Amino acid sequence: MKRFAVTSIGLATAMVATMGTAQARDQVRIVGSSTVFPFASYVAEELGATTKWPTPVIESTGSGGGMKLFCEGNGMDTPDITNASRRMKTSEFERCQENGVTDITEAMVGYDGIAFAQSNTNDAVSVTREQIALALLEKVPQDGELVKNPYKKWSEIDSSLPDREIRVYGPPTTSGTRDAFEELVLEAVTEEMDAFGGEGYTNIRKDGAYIDAGENDNLIVQKLQNDTDAFGIFGYSFLEENAGKLSGASIDGVKPEPEAIGSGEYPVSRSLWFYIKNSHAEDVPAMGDYVELFMSDKMISDLGYLKGIGLIPMPQDLLKEWQTNVADRKQLELSDLK
Repeated sequence: MKRFAVTSIGLATAMVATMGTAQARDQVRIVGSSTVFPFASYVAEELGATTKWPTPVIESTGSGGGMKLFCEGNGMDTPDITNASRRMKTSEFERCQENGVTDITEAMVGYDGIAFAQSNTNDAVSVTREQIALALLEKVPQDGELVKNPYKKWSEIDSSLPDREIRVYGPPTTSGTRDAFEELVLEAVTEEMDAFGGEGYTNIRKDGAYIDAGENDNLIVQKLQNDTDAFGIFGYSFLEENAGKLSGASIDGVKPEPEAIGSGEYPVSRSLWFYIKNSHAEDVPAMGDYVELFMSDKMISDLGYLKGIGLIPMPQDLLKEWQTNVADRKQLELSDLK
């Protein structure tokens, strides 16, 4: 397996030279999702090694943080591309439009599962989404009413679960992984609970059971090696990369494995994306080569390099559709996001 070099640096520092100017540049500047970061970094390293262009600068800001920077405007002090582990929100699209970022192309690159993992020094665990929700929600139903979450140990939720304190390291609110986790686990579960009146509820408890571990998924991996009673929430690619140290819990009876993630059988699966600021195409010519390389069969097909570091490829027909959309620089419309 080829190893990618971490190229993330502070974007503000990297952009000082062009701040407030329209000066063309050779180096592509990318922000966004920590989940997409390893895949984007691999492509960036390949571009730097095989073309005349310098290796793009990538900063792992989280999906939400990346969208905020991307939508600030069209100036050369703004990113060319933002990565996301969930689709752009309509509110983000509208903010881009308000700031003049009106020509955007959306690129889907594959799938990823959200792992609920622990140190492999523990016995294997199987949990349901409902059990995870009951462990992490700020309020939970008891006797038909919503009460402050009283659960301290997993075994208090179900005797089949470990007799360990509930302690989960996870992403912050700016993270696409956090957005997807809230939607696919917390919201999906609470919509089916009478106590919530059919409304999705995603407030996570703030009493120390859930620990915001920042945008760096590798940091969560390190935490789980030291805190072997805890669980962590992060993208499947990080679980695969650390298979000798961590094990992923089965969720609703399904293990986090590539086939189950790609088919949607694994219940916490999501799509991965990046967004292109087409107004930068002329002044940042390397952007076109980077995008073409990322969307190539060489990278994201079933035989592509990125599969080797955890990307779950799309079916061939869907892959061809997205490759065509991106090659044609299809302009993203608000209706596409609804």
